[in-house]
Amino acid sequence: MGIAAGSFTRTEDRRHYLCYSTPLMSPQFTPSPPFPRTAIGFAPQYLDFRRGIRVGNLEDNQRITRILKLALEARFRQPFVTERFGRGVYWQWIGFVARANRSAKPISSKVSFGCAKFFLTVDIGEGLFKCGFSVERGFKKNPDFPSVELQPDWDWHRLLGALKPSGAMARELKRLVSREGFHIDAGCWENRHKIEGSLPDVAKLKRMLNNADPSSWAGFQVYYPMQEKEVQGSSGVDLIESMMAIFEEVTPAMNLCMQIRLDE
Repeated sequence: MGIAAGSFTRTEDRRHYLCYSTPLMSPQFTPSPPFPRTAIGFAPQYLDFRRGIRVGNLEDNQRITRILKLALEARFRQPFVTERFGRGVYWQWIGFVARANRSAKPISSKVSFGCAKFFLTVDIGEGLFKCGFSVERGFKKNPDFPSVELQPDWDWHRLLGALKPSGAMARELKRLVSREGFHIDAGCWENRHKIEGSLPDVAKLKRMLNNADPSSWAGFQVYYPMQEKEVQGSSGVDLIESMMAIFEEVTPAMNLCMQIRLDE
């Protein structure tokens, strides 16, 4: 496809937590209509490669969190929770969590760290806008941050379980990385492994994730990268449509990590 802006506990307990369930839909949920194309006021300069993603001091039809949340809820017909890293006018990272997937977790239904999620970020250090999906491991053991230590019902375990040679996840990741130009960041965030161009053997990828330092924050991100020139040369509407196209491309892989399915 070549997406570009403008182109488009115990063993038995853990087994229970890892079971794949049918979609958990709220029959009372009626999504609000998304902004029509002509009403979207998002501008490319709101993706600031020196300060982050602008969300403050904007109208609803300009704010990327509101635009994408409405679009995702209309597409999948279920509510999403918006998560973020940052404060004030500019945020560094934004995530969208399917509420049904979080609610399905018997231990971690009140937190979003354990959930696979759509995300976007302006990586100031790398000079890239990244958009895709993320699965966080957090810390395996860190007494300073016990609230974000890995729990047995987190989607991280489903991700690891899905990484099988010739499995559906291997096929999806190969398609995304080798054919569609997506990148992967994996392992400890301070010294993450970067994968692009071709996918390594999934057994090697799984070992990489399993061997991540237990006292460090670790995760797994699959994303499409855009450079500043590409972003600033696009219209706001084109960028929004590209982000939604990216989310569509990564949904099959993200579904393999969750307790619910996102179906259009």
